[in-house]
Amino acid sequence: MTRVLAIDLGGTNLRAAISTGDISALKVLSRELAPASLDALVARINALCAEAGSVEALGIAVPGLVEGSACRWIPNLPFLDGVDLQALFPGLRIALGNDAQIALLAEAVEGSAKGMSDAILLAIGTGIGSAVLANGRIVAGAHGGACSFGWACADIRDHGAERSGWLERAASGRALDALAGQIGLADSRQLIAAARAGELAAQTLLEVPARQIGTALAGAVALLDPQAVLISGGLAEALDVMRPPLLAALRRQLPSHLRGIEIQPGHFGPDAGLVGAALAGRVGEGWRQVR
Repeated sequence: MTRVLAIDLGGTNLRAAISTGDISALKVLSRELAPASLDALVARINALCAEAGSVEALGIAVPGLVEGSACRWIPNLPFLDGVDLQALFPGLRIALGNDAQIALLAEAVEGSAKGMSDAILLAIGTGIGSAVLANGRIVAGAHGGACSFGWACADIRDHGAERSGWLERAASGRALDALAGQIGLADSRQLIAAARAGELAAQTLLEVPARQIGTALAGAVALLDPQAVLISGGLAEALDVMRPPLLAALRRQLPSHLRGIEIQPGHFGPDAGLVGAALAGRVGEGWRQVR
């Protein structure tokens, strides 16, 4: 069985694990801050390979646009723009993917979308990633950037931004951190905890981004007719307080035959990217074909 170093590289954190085929036995090696430079990243991956021993493949999820083994545009880690990982690690078989697409692979093979042919995933963390499973295949698009719902917009007054989309700026973890500060809380975790405890101010603040996500998602559901929408990433834990306004806004913008759509958490939560990277590394270049 191929020995895979799996890496989930986010805008904030790096997670690494070693896999020998059994996902339930995935051995986590590290959870740490993401490296701040290309040299630091290469050194860290080499160190993890040495620690794991006899690594044959690298499965890696990154928060941006990829083509083959090359990073094309990584908004939160711009030092990766234009970098071909196969050239950096010639001795390893590389399976590189957008983090949301990699997370959806985990959910489709072993998680909440197992057995489904069609699903949408939103990975809400530092930013908002997204991916689509259509007819058993994870959609890549012409340049690897299909289904980027973090760039969906439901505000005609918005002027846009160079490295983040409207929905990302309205409802990502960073946006919720800013909302928390409005009522004297430190971050999104405290905001979610306050809403869960019944504090009206926190519930009111969370309702706005939840409705924005639901409204933006309506167009995607109407276009794709998925069996479910999965919420992954760090904010999956907030689904209990955000789902009611999100689902109400989503259904309000849909025709009757699509209103039965359900919003559910991903099985793997914030670890979906790590699990998916292990699966991708095992399969290799054709990892998007789920079934």
